[in-house]
Amino acid sequence: MMQPEQFFELMIKELELHTEMQPYYKFLGDKSSWHFRRNYFLERLRYIQSNLVSGSAGGNKDLSIWDCGCGYGTTCLFLAMNGIKTHGTTLEFYFETIQKRKEYWSQYGDTSLFTCSYENLFDQKPAAASYDWIIVQDTLHHLEPLEDALAIFNHSLKKGGSVLTIEENGSNIIQRIKLYKYRGNKRIITMWDEKLKKEILLGNENIRSLSTWEGLFKKAGFTLPAAQIRYVRYYLPLQYRFADADKLLQQERDIQSKPGLRREYFFFGLNFVAVKN
Repeated sequence: MMQPEQFFELMIKELELHTEMQPYYKFLGDKSSWHFRRNYFLERLRYIQSNLVSGSAGGNKDLSIWDCGCGYGTTCLFLAMNGIKTHGTTLEFYFETIQKRKEYWSQYGDTSLFTCSYENLFDQKPAAASYDWIIVQDTLHHLEPLEDALAIFNHSLKKGGSVLTIEENGSNIIQRIKLYKYRGNKRIITMWDEKLKKEILLGNENIRSLSTWEGLFKKAGFTLPAAQIRYVRYYLPLQYRFADADKLLQQERDIQSKPGLRREYFFFGLNFVAVKN
């Protein structure tokens, strides 16, 4: 089994080779933010691990998993390194980079377990009850019409299947101010997709609070188990310059484990699982 920490170290070496990924994964930039970015990346990857590799799924090699909005394929590659098959779909311009990444990671595991296609989920709805898990990482807030997307997820999942969501926390006060300055109230936009040769709707960083997500998923036929809700990244980069990164991480875990204003309004990331009823 490949642990998140080992995967991260190998990915840093990969970034030195695949320089086009460096602006997205900013680990090789400002050294002062290294531990800040590393903690956030690993906590999210550990959430993937706890659910699909070592959790209730138990690293089941027969699982059928769809990573909707897989981007550079990092999550899929991590699962492949742990012997788990995943199909990713994306509309990102860096789709072509994925094959290069598979060549790099093939020296550490079976990258044939990761397949990928460039497609819009609204164009090619998967067959009914074809997946055990659907991963949406930094993607759910982009899907529009959202109600239609959630209906497709419900349709595509087997009975008791789950949507694993890794998102920004829409209640975070600082992020809400930043996004309002960036896009105002224009939460949905239309963009031209050069590969698909058509316009598509896109959520314009349309992040939401946990209570809003819970209501939307409930309406679509899902339940969010409270035990699976995790908030991630409380401290700011500046605080990492004057404190031990491991201690800050443990403090963040302690804060997020207790309901309260700090957890709801000051954590940047939000992870949850939605189980099909």
